[in-house]
Amino acid sequence: MKNSKVSLHGLGNINIELTSRCNKSCWMCGRRKIDRDYPELALDYGDMDFELVKKIADQLPQNIVVQLHNNGEALLYPRFGEAVKLFDRQITNIVTNGKLLIEKADEIIDNLDTIAISVIENDPEAEDQYEIIKEFLSIKEDRKPFTMLRLNGDVDQGKYKKLGLVMATRILHSPMGSFDYKMNPTIPEIGICLDFLHHLAIDRKGKVSICVRFDPKGVGVIGDATTQTLDEIWNGPIRMKWMRQHVQGKRDRIPLCSYCHFWGVPTGRDNTSDIIKEDVLNVEKNNIKEDRHVF
Repeated sequence: MKNSKVSLHGLGNINIELTSRCNKSCWMCGRRKIDRDYPELALDYGDMDFELVKKIADQLPQNIVVQLHNNGEALLYPRFGEAVKLFDRQITNIVTNGKLLIEKADEIIDNLDTIAISVIENDPEAEDQYEIIKEFLSIKEDRKPFTMLRLNGDVDQGKYKKLGLVMATRILHSPMGSFDYKMNPTIPEIGICLDFLHHLAIDRKGKVSICVRFDPKGVGVIGDATTQTLDEIWNGPIRMKWMRQHVQGKRDRIPLCSYCHFWGVPTGRDNTSDIIKEDVLNVEKNNIKEDRHVF
């Protein structure tokens, strides 16, 4: 199967949910709200069968992005390091809360390609997380994975800048899905959701969805990786019908997309003015140094 990947044209990113279990209770997390207020929709938490992980890996084209998480903490997966190695022809990534960075360092370092550590506003565990990140970086040194921070909501960037990592800011939205953003999401000029065009997500049971938007009712599911090939799902009638509707500007007719405000372009908190001020100061400092050198 590894030689027949020409039929997944357009696929650029896939999320594979190694586990739906999590070891953190984030205050803005949709799954926590579901567990509390809508128990009938609660996820059946558990891990993906390793044979299914291998089956998925065998079907993927090289050089696409494989994110080994969805609604859970990927580092809880018992065979995390082994799972990452299955995707040695792709670009591997996880977004993690960071709690297990030290414990799983041997499975992460020199194995995973990139990692984003999720930092949330008003997190009571923020100080502990910061110390874990510092220790992980000291162990990792200049080896992979390329490490960055994802700052969710109004997070003070001050101390995090000291870590010397790239920081991606993200705005918060409703716990129940990608709507009610605190800022208007960015819309691409083609008028079609880039997530829909280039993305798939597979939950730990093998259900395949059009994207990773929070979808407790499963209305975005278009296939089953345990009984179908990814080719059949990607090029199948459901996705093709929904693609035509996206192209026609009728995303409101698609169950999951109808109430989603996301267009596949991540939008960060507006700290542009701070960045510009910093850049101006740096330029001025450099000019002063150059002037002193010349004269």
